[in-house]
Amino acid sequence: MIYYFAAAALGYLIGSIPTAFIFAKALKGIDIRQCGSGNVGATNVFRTIGKGPGIAVFVIDFVKGFAAVLIVPALVNGILMNREPLSDWARIVPGVAAILGHIWTIFLSFKGGKGVSTTAGVMAALAPLIFISGLGTWLIVFRISGYVSLASIAAAISLPIASLVLGEGSGFIALSGVLCVLGVFSHRTNIKRLMNGTENKFVKHKKAR
Repeated sequence: MIYYFAAAALGYLIGSIPTAFIFAKALKGIDIRQCGSGNVGATNVFRTIGKGPGIAVFVIDFVKGFAAVLIVPALVNGILMNREPLSDWARIVPGVAAILGHIWTIFLSFKGGKGVSTTAGVMAALAPLIFISGLGTWLIVFRISGYVSLASIAAAISLPIASLVLGEGSGFIALSGVLCVLGVFSHRTNIKRLMNGTENKFVKHKKAR
């Protein structure tokens, strides 16, 4: 029990690092929450600051999820001097905590990003084939529609479907379902705009000065 509490706490703190906010402040002295879509994520950085910073934010947010699954368990296990082998849930718990931290970061009054990049990192570490399936879905939907939000929603929905098709266990299918719901929920305002026809397609905005 102590392990799970410690792993979840550390995973949450790693996920809470507001990469987009930090990059915007450091590079342009702006509050990313007041620019573009107002989202604290890679897409908004790409649009408002530039391609390079946007890619860097995506990669770092991806690594947050990846590290929460692969590094946090070993680190916590070492600190607690626990020699027992780690279960799948020992990796899942800090991964999910990292996603929650990204969406509800403690450093920005619990208002963070959509969690797409961090979720991708978690899935890449936990189930590479499901990650590839989700990435493929994202690329196809984005290519056809031009909407980052729609592509992200479709990728989230693909997670439990891919888990079923690939014959994952009931626990992992349930986890994929939870991540799907979380992904769709974090895009609820985008869904409203998509339904109203007011959602913006991916267009790089003029850089902030």
